[in-house]
Amino acid sequence: MSGGDDEGTAPVPGHERPSGVSDATVEALGALSKALETTERARGHLYGFHQLTGTADLELDDAVRLLRRAGHHREADTVEREILGRNVIPGHWTFQIVEAYDATYHRPFTELEQRLVRDLAGGRDHLYEAELKERRRTPGHPDHTAGPPRSAGAG
Repeated sequence: MSGGDDEGTAPVPGHERPSGVSDATVEALGALSKALETTERARGHLYGFHQLTGTADLELDDAVRLLRRAGHHREADTVEREILGRNVIPGHWTFQIVEAYDATYHRPFTELEQRLVRDLAGGRDHLYEAELKERRRTPGHPDHTAGPPRSAGAG
C-alpha cells in the first residue's frame, strides 16, 4: 500500500502502535508531547524577547546620535551610560537567559521525552496524534489520506 492509499485504518508506517503498548501509555505520551510542544512555543517567545530586546538596544544608537545632533549631549551620555548594553536581569543579557533556559529546562525535557518515547513506545513518536488522525479521516476523501503519496520511483 502506498502512503497515499486510503485502504485500512492504520497510521502511515512509523506511526503504528507497537504491540503491547496500552491506550493509557499512548495517552500519557501524548500528554508529555503536548507539554513539550508548549515549551517549544515558550522557547520561541523567549527567542522573540531576545531578538526584540537586542533590536531595541541597537536602535538606541540612533537615539543617542539624534540626541547629540539636537544638542542634548548630557542626555545622550545618560542614555549611553544607563541603558545601552544594560543587563536585562542582574548579570544577564538575553542570550544568556536563552542559553540557561536551554541548558536547564528545554534540553533535559526534550531528552527525557525522547527517552520515554523510545523506552515505552519503541521510538514511535506522535502515536496519540497518528491514531487521532485515523479516527478522524474520511475514507476515500482525497484530502484525508493516511500520508502523502509516494513519488514515482520511491521504494
